[in-house]
Amino acid sequence: MNKIKVLIVDDSALVRKVLKEILSSDETLEVVGSAVDAWSAMQRIKELRPDVLTLDIIMPGMDGLDFLERLMKSNPMPVVMVSTLTGQDTEQTFRALALGAVDVIAKPNLDVREKLDEMAEQIIDRVKAAAHAQIKNAPKRFLEPPKAHPLPLVRTSLPAHEGADPIIAIGASTGGTDALQEVLIPLPENAPAILVVQHMLAQFTAPFAQRLDRLCRMQVKEAEEGDRVQSGRVLVAPGGRHMVIVQQEGGHVVQLQDGPLVHRVRPSVDVLFHSMASQVGKRGIGVILTGMGADGAEGLLAMKQAGARTLAQDEASCVVFGMPKMAIKAGGVDQTLPLSEIPGRLVTLFGEGTGG
Repeated sequence: MNKIKVLIVDDSALVRKVLKEILSSDETLEVVGSAVDAWSAMQRIKELRPDVLTLDIIMPGMDGLDFLERLMKSNPMPVVMVSTLTGQDTEQTFRALALGAVDVIAKPNLDVREKLDEMAEQIIDRVKAAAHAQIKNAPKRFLEPPKAHPLPLVRTSLPAHEGADPIIAIGASTGGTDALQEVLIPLPENAPAILVVQHMLAQFTAPFAQRLDRLCRMQVKEAEEGDRVQSGRVLVAPGGRHMVIVQQEGGHVVQLQDGPLVHRVRPSVDVLFHSMASQVGKRGIGVILTGMGADGAEGLLAMKQAGARTLAQDEASCVVFGMPKMAIKAGGVDQTLPLSEIPGRLVTLFGEGTGG
């Protein structure tokens, strides 16, 4: 099997060294070279023809964002951004994702040796996932500062249900930041409660939720312990913590957990979906979006077996078809749809009620 060829672009010699050591520890990856700035990176790409690029955001001369924009116009390829996770870097990272970067990883922190192994696993997984990504045109509407409701509303209001409203759980990974925007922005403000697990670094989930809140009609926030699950609200699992739904007197709430990694990630889609199966049952709606790996497949099947309705994003519209593919293979998917059709289908399910 041919190895995945990786080119590292970073002005720090130490970061280049550590990233090379981490990526070279996986037998399916080969670091074919490195570059210290955008100009040398352009030449190295021509010479080495890498399958995937790791790209520093802040570099001397042409910065990573300018280089990324040029690259995606002239030679589109999978790019994973490398972030210091500072406040300024966070906003630049979201712009990079909008410009076409597949994912973002944190710069290795050598001062926290006990977390380096876990960080190394995440770096390897994200670079491997990026190498399998379908490179799509950047969604231009998200390049500008967020404006209210850039996508058309799928329905202005929803009918009241007899009994309790349905509850929706959505899981996503690689490519999910854009996919979630496509799903959530068209929904009306009185849509049923939505719980989201997006595989994302801990420093990014709160800013991502805030960005969605500016774009969506529904309220969107990073979940906190004990948050009430209610219509008109989207709760995004915080990076580094599992999120589950729990039935309490007066309704459902979310709980956050510091348990072990599941499918090498925390939060895990499976953890949320299994709690949906046991706590919500036939009132649930499960959605699995783009992403690498099998997280969510078992949980979505459990939801379906508990009477929930389940949807998956189709291969053509996915950045990476891994998670939906595994969910379909496990038998947990009722219907597979293009991403653009999922909001409308959700609204139809809201109107019908769920579980018969």
